[in-house]
Amino acid sequence: MIDNSENLYHFLKDFTALDGYKILVHGGGKVATQLSETLGIEPKLVDGRRITDVETLRIVTMVYGGLINKNIVAQLQRFGTNAIGLTGADGNFIRTKKRPVKTIDYGFVGDIDKSSVDSQAIARLLEAGFTPAFCALTHDGDGQLLNTNADTIASALAVSLSTLFETTLIYCFEKKGVLMDVDDEDSIIRDIDPAGYEELKEKQIIHSGMLPKLENAFAAIASGVKAVVIGKSDDLGELKNGRPFGTRLSK
Repeated sequence: MIDNSENLYHFLKDFTALDGYKILVHGGGKVATQLSETLGIEPKLVDGRRITDVETLRIVTMVYGGLINKNIVAQLQRFGTNAIGLTGADGNFIRTKKRPVKTIDYGFVGDIDKSSVDSQAIARLLEAGFTPAFCALTHDGDGQLLNTNADTIASALAVSLSTLFETTLIYCFEKKGVLMDVDDEDSIIRDIDPAGYEELKEKQIIHSGMLPKLENAFAAIASGVKAVVIGKSDDLGELKNGRPFGTRLSK
């Protein structure tokens, strides 16, 4: 979606239409990969996870924190959302720890823990009328930027802010939701609770690629988030229109 200007335009317009305080979190892996290849730097991935060496960190900082983030902010301003583009280093909002080397050295990658997010500071930003747009970069408090998974940042923000507000976490990706049949876009499962999730896992209905996202979603719910919604970015406007959107996960 981020690498398609028309889709991004419609998504941000729909995002602006949503009521209440809101925060946008984005990545940009496809664009970072394209720039890496243009510069003759081969992207390094292990099981779909990017290895962030020094050169890669420079690229993702340029792409996430610069090109994509500022384009998103400019588009949101166009639609009347007073957005402010941020990394986790700005305002010391999100401080992480460099992932320790075990079997794989992921390089300059940040891991989030319960103390990473300064929810009080972010709440002041929201209450001042700003809409934060966080890119997938954090910092370690010692001068080092760290590449951090956007889904993980979004979940951590929702959990931390749930102590101050009622929060709903919305994941937007390429599918319409959690599907009964991965090959049938219309086989959306509209609602899943923890018991239903266990049943779907036992019957092996949920595609393996969706399992980590759902595990993270239910962990967020257990930690205070009211609900998690998973749906297609193109369909976000359905939420404002009161029509079904994606799959809703709740207690």
